[in-house]
Amino acid sequence: MTVEFTQLPGVEDAVAGFSLPQDLAFGQVAAPVMFSAEYSDGQWHDAQLEPYGPISIIPTARSLQFAESVFEGMKAYRAPGMAPHLFRPEVNCRRFAGSAERLGMPPVPEDLFMTGLAAVTQACADFVPTSSGASLYLRPVLFSTEAGFTVANSKSFRFMITASPSSAYTSGPMKVLIERKDVRAARGGIGYAKAGANYAAAMRATTNAVARGFSVALWLDPINNRMIEELSGMNFFAVIDGALHTPPIGDSIIAGVTRDSIIRLAKDAGIEVQERAMPIDELTADLESGRCRELFATGTAAIVVPIHMLGDADGNKWTPPETTICQQLRSELLDIQERRAPDRFDWLKIL
Repeated sequence: MTVEFTQLPGVEDAVAGFSLPQDLAFGQVAAPVMFSAEYSDGQWHDAQLEPYGPISIIPTARSLQFAESVFEGMKAYRAPGMAPHLFRPEVNCRRFAGSAERLGMPPVPEDLFMTGLAAVTQACADFVPTSSGASLYLRPVLFSTEAGFTVANSKSFRFMITASPSSAYTSGPMKVLIERKDVRAARGGIGYAKAGANYAAAMRATTNAVARGFSVALWLDPINNRMIEELSGMNFFAVIDGALHTPPIGDSIIAGVTRDSIIRLAKDAGIEVQERAMPIDELTADLESGRCRELFATGTAAIVVPIHMLGDADGNKWTPPETTICQQLRSELLDIQERRAPDRFDWLKIL
């Protein structure tokens, strides 16, 4: 069911006045429109498509005071000569609802979520990049608008979708530093939710990793600090004895849409997949012995990226020698996303 929405004055002028830059970074260029809906008195209302621009929010809103906010990251694609399409949007919708539920927020109904995605993407159809690896990055966000310092769930919220024509988050192999000090998420916490506070907890470790010449941090479990979990914003994979290994999803690991897609592609290609607890010391031993031949990360923004180097706080470094399976699975995923291969999993939603 499609939700009715209002197109505000200025949308057509905003679209007409926008031009796609020749050089795209990730998330740096704002698309000319955005979608918005309000929640109050137990009802969703005032759905509208409007020109992109600043919004007004009261300074004491609980989203600012207590991080009462969740988001999603997803993409729209456009093959030359074809209509735009979304990749597995129903999975993002379910995860968005799960994140909201964890923070005690009202979930955005699927029909409102899908209507907003379609409205923004169709308005920006001419600005969806067609080069391989590029896309229209879509950012749904839900945040509280109720004011107050009482530590309690709000009763009023705003749902918005903004977009950005973007290249891939990272264009080359990464160097990853094992994080031995900080903990990003605790058991029973918000580690599995795409909440702003969840990502804020990762920023110090990432900044420290970059300062040491690495790309990002690799998180370990919050209890014993020895089991591999995920990277900041990406899921982790290793190829050991020809099989694909990845940590199992739990309450401190985000269930990545790309992660799930890669697992399904690997199984379909006859590659053994093991979702299991992965001790960091076991992995480094497998790298030293040669049993581990590849490391890579997956995420909506990054797609599939090889890990060129794994480093530790004590200065040890390991360099996996291959990227064969990583590149194979990345190519298969992009071929489906960019409509060069049949959509045999029914993952695409044509708009």
